[in-house]
Amino acid sequence: MEKLRGQMQVAVDAVVFTVENDVLKILLIERRNQPFQGRFALPGGFVNPDEEFEQAVKRELFEETGVKDIFVKQIGAYGKVSRDPRGRIISIAFLALISHDQNLKAATDAAKVKWAPLNDLPPLAFDHRQIISDSLEVLKFEIQTTNIAREILPEEFTLSNLQSLYENILQRKLDKRNFRKKIRELELVKETGKQFMEGAHRPAMLYEFRDKEYENLKERMHVLLS
Repeated sequence: MEKLRGQMQVAVDAVVFTVENDVLKILLIERRNQPFQGRFALPGGFVNPDEEFEQAVKRELFEETGVKDIFVKQIGAYGKVSRDPRGRIISIAFLALISHDQNLKAATDAAKVKWAPLNDLPPLAFDHRQIISDSLEVLKFEIQTTNIAREILPEEFTLSNLQSLYENILQRKLDKRNFRKKIRELELVKETGKQFMEGAHRPAMLYEFRDKEYENLKERMHVLLS
C-alpha cells in the first residue's frame, strides 16, 4: 500500500478481552492487506471525517469481526512516528469486554478472526502488543474500581464465577472468604433467589449485578481487592 506521505491520519484499535475456560483471551484479526499482510493484529481502522472515535471503533469491530452492541472505554493514544510504515498514523485505543460465546465473522480487512490466549499471543502488527499490555493494566484497575465485570459474565452467575473472573484478570489467587465479604459490603451484586446445581456439588446461589449500566465505584470504596 502506498505511504500516506505528508499526511497525519487517525485510527482506532480495540483490545477486546474475554475469559474462556479460565483463560484470559484477546480478540485478534489476521490482516488481509499490507502492511503486515497475514499477521495478526487488533481489530481497528481509520476514523471517518464525520465520526466520533467511539463510533469508529464500534463500526470497525462490527465490520471486521461481527461483534456489535459492545461497551467500549477509551484508554489512550499511540503516536510514535515510526509505529506505521504507511506514514504518521495516530491510534486511539479502546478497551472492551465481551462473552466468549459471541458469534465472530471475519470481513472487510480481516481474513480471519479468533480468540488468542493472552499468555500465548502470536507475532502482532504495529505496536499492538504494547497496546494490549497497557490495556491489561487499565483493566486490572477497572475491575477493582467499577462494575465492568458485568460486561463479560452472563446475567446470572455464581460468586465462584465472579471470583474466577477477577482472578483471571488480576492474574493472582484471591482468598474466597475475603473476596465474598468485600463483594457483599460493596453491594455490587444481589441474589436472584435462584440456585445453580452442577453434578453432585452443593447448590450455589445465583447472583446478578445491581446496576445494569457502567458505574464507577470509587466513591464507595478504596480498592476492592487491595
